[in-house]
Amino acid sequence: MRNLFSLFMTGVTGLFAAIAVIPLAAIIINVAAEGLPLINLDLFTKLPPPPGLSGGGLGNAIVGTLIVLAIAVVISVPIGVLGAVWLSEFGRGTKIAYWVRFSANVLSGVPAIIAGLFSYTIVVMTMGSFSAFAGGVALAVVMLPIVMRTAEEGLVLVPEEVRLAAFGLGATRFEVVSRVVLPAALPSIATAVTLAVARAGGEAAPLLFTALNNNFWSTDLFRPIATLSVQVYFFAIIPYKPQQELAWAGALVLLAIILFVSITSRVLTRKRVY
Repeated sequence: MRNLFSLFMTGVTGLFAAIAVIPLAAIIINVAAEGLPLINLDLFTKLPPPPGLSGGGLGNAIVGTLIVLAIAVVISVPIGVLGAVWLSEFGRGTKIAYWVRFSANVLSGVPAIIAGLFSYTIVVMTMGSFSAFAGGVALAVVMLPIVMRTAEEGLVLVPEEVRLAAFGLGATRFEVVSRVVLPAALPSIATAVTLAVARAGGEAAPLLFTALNNNFWSTDLFRPIATLSVQVYFFAIIPYKPQQELAWAGALVLLAIILFVSITSRVLTRKRVY
């Protein structure tokens, strides 16, 4: 009877998991069907065409997206992981940890456009110009709570016996955290980074206030820069079919970038015996 119940519940779980995946699969299939016809070398190497004209590509936006995401990762991941380590290893049970965790939860629910306004006030107004750096700061604010909370959950899941065994062998607290706990939680940390990149990669609102846009090639961190999410937004709302088709292709490339990051992080952080 117990085996039958277990088999039944496994089937129910699989059914609901499949139902949950159906909308995601439908979105991916729809984007792929619309965007694949425009996937060619020009899409990655040429600039967007003028409104109403066909041809061209999204090369500057693809490069700009990678630059802005790289800035956001460099800012948010170290701070988020260090915050997670402190919450799980040093501040567990304290009032400060409670308020830090509460603030992270509140920040994760704040609309992304608020992060853009924050970066606009702190970076754009200070520097006097829209820039890739300002866009990276805005996306870092979006990513930070996701990295911190997800990484903390992964660190907490590392068995306490592992820490005690390391202490028993004479390891210091720093050695236990850096050589035992962090390597054991690396898959969870990679998951946290992947989730954060997936969330930030599709955001256009924060970048409208910070990175703005650029119709030309630019790799200057302190000047306006094109990004896929903003370019897709602009092309999707204008009444020209060639630009609308490029918007579909841009959305597909953005999906591919996020999928590549996810697969790469999984491959590099496969569970190891510790």
